[in-house]
Amino acid sequence: MASSSNQPNATLYINNLNDKVTKEELKTQLYALFTTYGKIIDIVASKSKSMRGQAFLVFTDLAGATSAMRACEGMVFYDKPLHIDYAKTKSWATLQREDPNFVPPTAANASALVSQKRQREDESAEEERNAKREKSEEDEEEMEIDDEEDSAPTNTNPSSNPSARLLCNNLPQEVTDEVLSVLFQQYQGFQATHVTWAPTPNADGAKVKLAQVTFENSDLAAVAKTALDGFTLKKGWVMSVAFI
Repeated sequence: MASSSNQPNATLYINNLNDKVTKEELKTQLYALFTTYGKIIDIVASKSKSMRGQAFLVFTDLAGATSAMRACEGMVFYDKPLHIDYAKTKSWATLQREDPNFVPPTAANASALVSQKRQREDESAEEERNAKREKSEEDEEEMEIDDEEDSAPTNTNPSSNPSARLLCNNLPQEVTDEVLSVLFQQYQGFQATHVTWAPTPNADGAKVKLAQVTFENSDLAAVAKTALDGFTLKKGWVMSVAFI
């Protein structure tokens, strides 16, 4: 991987993503791909013009982000090679972890903070922008995305904010919705499964599937997750189950 021009950061900036993929599927598949390298606390993606084909992945620590960047740089994801770098700024999720008193700019009482922060950033970045105008796509990296539907953190922290949806990884090719339903419907609150092909092969180069499983609420989903995480579907195929 080419050396990064940005300072090491627990947040990764990814571009050259396939913009034909829906936002929800993109977030789910990015989580499935990168969660093996470290704990992900937020994923920011948008279909807005300025953010099309781009995303931010926020890890809990620098080690996880660095491992993910080294392992996945150039990997073909939905028919396009991933371009990965450290983000230029820390994400709101990271700032909130470091400082419990941090006020996200989306809060109603933070408009003055946003104005002052952006003014300082604009002044400090002006010289750099002038020197790197040819990198206009990367210059659009800003964690303060003006897209209201993306201003709230993504529910991707399995430990602190479980949801009613589970993500199943490392499923063999013959697994279907019907097959997986038989496994999960023995647990109370089961609603539906959605099996799809993973955008990248496993470590052995084999095509695999992944699936979303929906329950009535997070408590019932947690029971199924505890029971089936690590379940052996067939010899050599151990399924991993995590909250989305």
